[in-house]
Amino acid sequence: MLTDMAIRNFRPGPKAIKLADGGGLFLLVTPAGGKLWRFKYRMDGHERLLALGGYPDVSLGEARVRHVQARELVAAGVDPSREKQRVNISKESNGEGTFRSLSEEYCMKRARDGDNKWGDETAKRNQYLLSLMLGSIGDMMIGEIEPIHVLSAIRNIESRGNLESARRTMQLAGAVFRYGVATAQLKSDPTRDLRGALSSPTVMHHGALTEPRRVGALLRAIDGYEGGEVVRIALQLAPYVFVRPGELRHAMWSEIDLNTAVWIIPAEKTKMRKEHHVPLSVQAVARFRDALKISGPSRYVFPSVRTRERPISDNTLNASLRRLGYSSNEMTVHGFRAMASTLLNESGKWSPDAIERALAHGDSDKVRAAYHRGAHWKERVKMAQWWGNYLDKLRSKDS
Repeated sequence: MLTDMAIRNFRPGPKAIKLADGGGLFLLVTPAGGKLWRFKYRMDGHERLLALGGYPDVSLGEARVRHVQARELVAAGVDPSREKQRVNISKESNGEGTFRSLSEEYCMKRARDGDNKWGDETAKRNQYLLSLMLGSIGDMMIGEIEPIHVLSAIRNIESRGNLESARRTMQLAGAVFRYGVATAQLKSDPTRDLRGALSSPTVMHHGALTEPRRVGALLRAIDGYEGGEVVRIALQLAPYVFVRPGELRHAMWSEIDLNTAVWIIPAEKTKMRKEHHVPLSVQAVARFRDALKISGPSRYVFPSVRTRERPISDNTLNASLRRLGYSSNEMTVHGFRAMASTLLNESGKWSPDAIERALAHGDSDKVRAAYHRGAHWKERVKMAQWWGNYLDKLRSKDS
């Protein structure tokens, strides 16, 4: 298997050299120093070669993604070289009759669809989701798109870990194709044969609401909670900071600076055993100030009703969600993290790395695994305030 460092440091020789990455993918290094990605495959008994771009314009990771997509086409009996030619032809047609043009037409229709039209936030989110497919099938003629093409595009989204986004994107793509059928631009919907082909997003094991309208309803329900002020404020704060439930329950005033709007969770309290800095939005600071008024002399932000020397119990917050009518399959305190991850990613406004840092997730790439305040801090501060404003907007909507 190749690495970026090995590719960068490899010096050309007097003859072209092939550096294999596996599965037919290799990097062709020319005597002049050019580095070209190629995929060798067999189709109809003949050996063929597909150009996948040049390095570093096409990175090692991107080359592998293109390689996987090409192999899926071969497995389905589709020649990726001919597929590439068809895509180039469709580009020369100024995009007419492509998935890109059809999805744009569908989005315009839904934006002016009378009582059923999309709201502004819904339109932005759905346009973002559809954009995730454009790199794969955006320039293909809609009549030539087969289920394997759609599946390859969706699996590309899945490979980033966004299972819920992948599911929603396929639903939206199906709606676009069905619109094409209804308007006589297409004979059939290629997504109809893909049911059950995606990984289930339920692998998160924690109930979580991620549909904006339902999130707004949840926030309003929490505001009306009558089971105690400490619990209500903890539930109100949870979606703004989306820390792990144990970190929320054990929050101490010594960790929180309301003047600089930062909560520093000590390493011994975090799952990753790394100190975690949480930027606080105006809304989060307000919730902490509400808690300060009722916590009294306790060192804990959310003290137990029985004794202020201990925090609220581990089941208190989830039990309160049950009292509000949400089952464990619908919503859990841990689910506020999945809620934030899904909606922040789907907004298309923030880098995946900033979102991962905000969630204090581990990173398999040791080069990127930097858990300190400086890692994406400025972006995270902006993101925290945008998220606070977005939640307030959802809360204010009744439909």
